Amino acid sequence: MKILTFIPVLLFTFPLLAQNTGADTAVISRIIREGTDRSGVMQTASYLTDVYGPRLTGSPDYDRAAEWTLNELKRYGLENVKKETFGPFGKGWSLKRFYLHAMEPVSFPVIGVPKAWSPAVKGVQKAEVVWLNVKSREELETYRGKLAGKLVMISDPVELKPGFKPDASRHSDSTLLVLSNADPKGTRNRSTMGQVNPAISVRDKFEFVIAEKALATIEPSRGDDGTVFSMGAYVVQPENVSWDQRIQAYSPGNKTVIPQVVIAAENYNRWVRMIGKGQTIRAEMVLEVSFTEEKDGYNLLAEIPGTDYPEEVVMLGGHFDSWHGGTGATDNASGVAVAMEAMRLLKEAGVRPKRTIRIALWGGEEQGLLGSRGYVKKNLGERLDKAAPWDSIRYQPAGEKFSVYFNMDNGTGKFRGIYMEGNETARPLFRDWLKPFATKGAATLSPLSTGGTDHMAFNAIGLPGFQFIQDPIEYFAKTWHSNMDVYDKLIEDDLKHNSMVMAVFVYQAAMMEGLFPRKPLN
Repeated sequence: MKILTFIPVLLFTFPLLAQNTGADTAVISRIIREGTDRSGVMQTASYLTDVYGPRLTGSPDYDRAAEWTLNELKRYGLENVKKETFGPFGKGWSLKRFYLHAMEPVSFPVIGVPKAWSPAVKGVQKAEVVWLNVKSREELETYRGKLAGKLVMISDPVELKPGFKPDASRHSDSTLLVLSNADPKGTRNRSTMGQVNPAISVRDKFEFVIAEKALATIEPSRGDDGTVFSMGAYVVQPENVSWDQRIQAYSPGNKTVIPQVVIAAENYNRWVRMIGKGQTIRAEMVLEVSFTEEKDGYNLLAEIPGTDYPEEVVMLGGHFDSWHGGTGATDNASGVAVAMEAMRLLKEAGVRPKRTIRIALWGGEEQGLLGSRGYVKKNLGERLDKAAPWDSIRYQPAGEKFSVYFNMDNGTGKFRGIYMEGNETARPLFRDWLKPFATKGAATLSPLSTGGTDHMAFNAIGLPGFQFIQDPIEYFAKTWHSNMDVYDKLIEDDLKHNSMVMAVFVYQAAMMEGLFPRKPLN
């Protein structure tokens, strides 16, 4: 019944859509029919997560998943399917085996995830667990000569409180209204940083622990209920180093990284309390990893060539890489599967777009948008002086003819609208393009800009790049960069919906009379 009541609304609104572009309403009907009745988005997501697992940039797992993905894109009938490098990346890393178990005075398993690019420990290591309980640099001296070969708990305990609010939520009418009426000069932030203790820094602690030859560091997760958030290993940086000159854990020749493990806050807090009661804790740890040699990072590209203006390009995508604790489901197999499914829907609908429609699945997003920034610099243009006015931008010919990019990277939640990035010229277009999905709750246009993902690489040189408004579900609460970022957290109906919205948006953009309008640069 849902299909029967949905399609008439689509047919009723299509004449309005045709006023803004040369889009064929019959094609849009076929896109939505195929996406509703024969969606392959969950099958794609399952292969990416269950079969190939996490896709850490530079790792063999990334390579295996990439080969499967390229073959799928070819199977869809897409053209110019290829890998494209974005520059040197660094070492690959794979976690082969890990466990951490409390042995004395009581025995229990510890929930944990090593940080990516953490070195291994040799064999089975049994060691004392020590809490580095310091509030200043001066207090570090009380631990001098006491940490060699120890498992060092390097942080304060985490305060855990009952969860009276649900982890998962959807946007309400009121929250969507706030987004739609927001100050266009504002920015929607993805996360916030914790407080910093000026008396002693993370750098101070790691520098001391490494010098003391500790076996490994142990940190508490910011999550609860056994959820462990783990990213890349911490590297002690030289004093006053600029951001773009920082040494990374994956940098070639970097030997300053100590084995690092993040454990469940509940386990960490228990150890803190036990040590506070004078207990001597011993634990057993296995941490086996493998490194691969430095190589170039790469993105995955494929396209449907345009018929009238093939050199003008509409793009869609999301980042292909993930962290390693789970299987990279909501971050970002969901976005990859939606973009791939959108391309499949377009092919099944028999589109003949005026402009080329290109999918890009980015590498290195988790390390700083490396893939998308590399693609933009290599193919489209560059802002020569980031501190200078916008007139320092130099476009390549492809940048002059670039139209628009649409991105997905905010979990599994349903598209409820789109962030306009302060581009008011996009409002009437997006309003019309969302009309087929208004009855499904996707109608909000927010003037806000949103950060933290690959559309920013395009915006940085004045090219239109957009991210959709998504229902939060439990993205930041449970799955983002965590061991619970797994297939079971994906919502099928939401991803089917997103695939259809994405397909219609790129089709509409590809059929416009001209390029997508760019906002004034100032």
